Amino acid sequence: MAANSFKFEQHYSFKAIWRTTFPILVSLVMEQLLGMTDTAFLGRVGEIELGASAVAGVYFTILFMLGYGFSIGAQIIIGRRHGEASERKTGFGDIGKVFWQGSWFLIILAVITIGLSFLFSPALLRAMLHSDNIYGAARTYVDWRVPGLLFAYLTSMFRAFYVGTRKTASLTLNSIVMVCSNILLDWLLIFGHWGLPAMGIQGAALASTISEGISLVFFVVWAFFTVDKKYGLQKPVKPVWKELKQIFSTASWVMLEYALNVSVWLLFFLFIEHLGEEPLAISNIARSISGLPFDVVAAFSATAATLVSNIIGEGKPDGVIPIIRRVTMLTTVTVLPLLAFFCLCPRLIISIFTDIPALVQNSIPTVWVMCGVTLFTLPWNIYLQAVAGTGNTRMCLRFDIISLAFYTLFCIIVIGILKANIAVCCLADGVYQGCIWILCAWYFHKGNWRDKQI
Repeated sequence: MAANSFKFEQHYSFKAIWRTTFPILVSLVMEQLLGMTDTAFLGRVGEIELGASAVAGVYFTILFMLGYGFSIGAQIIIGRRHGEASERKTGFGDIGKVFWQGSWFLIILAVITIGLSFLFSPALLRAMLHSDNIYGAARTYVDWRVPGLLFAYLTSMFRAFYVGTRKTASLTLNSIVMVCSNILLDWLLIFGHWGLPAMGIQGAALASTISEGISLVFFVVWAFFTVDKKYGLQKPVKPVWKELKQIFSTASWVMLEYALNVSVWLLFFLFIEHLGEEPLAISNIARSISGLPFDVVAAFSATAATLVSNIIGEGKPDGVIPIIRRVTMLTTVTVLPLLAFFCLCPRLIISIFTDIPALVQNSIPTVWVMCGVTLFTLPWNIYLQAVAGTGNTRMCLRFDIISLAFYTLFCIIVIGILKANIAVCCLADGVYQGCIWILCAWYFHKGNWRDKQI
């Protein structure tokens, strides 16, 4: 018993949790800078481009989340296999099989999603958007951004491998390469430097697509030279339907759950778009700012999912609740200073995204509300990803659907009917996240998650 206790303290201590989380956090912050860079540059182009990039960016993210959600499902399985292999000191090759089966699936999914997007996105955007100006700019962005799904899907599979095996250091380097590429390309393509044409919002989309491709090339080269051969990544395996079906049975629910998770953003932006171009621009700025604290939560949440999956794979489910508590404590300590800074210096932060004085002033209350919502519902995603880490991904989807129903009701009443101030409208996130947190806490209290097999 004493030996098991020591192993738990060693592998799942605050230090170990932070060591696993930090590279993930850096990579997510860097990727957040990808969107923030687009917002900051487009904020100097105009309100229409700024608002359109919000809607189009979330629309693209929903498509991306189909593949990313699948990779998270694969990550959970990789984490479980890694825990099992570590316990018996053999079977690491099964992790490589999961990686390759998942990669084949994501290539097919990317081709289908890109094709369907080119066929149906114009009609969908036209039906969703009230402003002709916003529609034109959003369609341009989507047309140039969607081809990057192939790169993004495969990159997410590499991330699943590194997080699932708790070898996350490479995520930091990859993100630095991607963000630096995007900043340079944004500067060149949006404004037309070095003899290139000024492409505006089209340039922002193209820059992000190229940056995703550079990120994938980095991962391929890095994995070839650094990943231990025992995992089997260097030797591609053929698609096997039986193995793919096993992965899909877990990952499919995560795909739908992640797509729904982001769809609440799109729903929010569509409601706000009917209030006018300025409220839409304000909401985009506030989302970009709150994205940094959210990335901290998301990084610790990814760690929670992996550690929960690992420790269940080791046959020690009693360690799950202590892990969740430790992750929540570390997240709170990390996020609080960031939120305090945003609340005390909102004008400084907002001015990064726009130089329009009225837009800066009118965005301040919304930023305060978004920070407050983040603080009071902080553990929601940690609990949700911990539920996914137990292997019960279908339950995560159910919780998302229930919470989305309350979120939609709030948007209909407060935004659609009452047409409240944009700052009040942002309380919608608190409704959604609070529901998720309550449902997940009930799930762990109920206790029938301990014997879930994947």
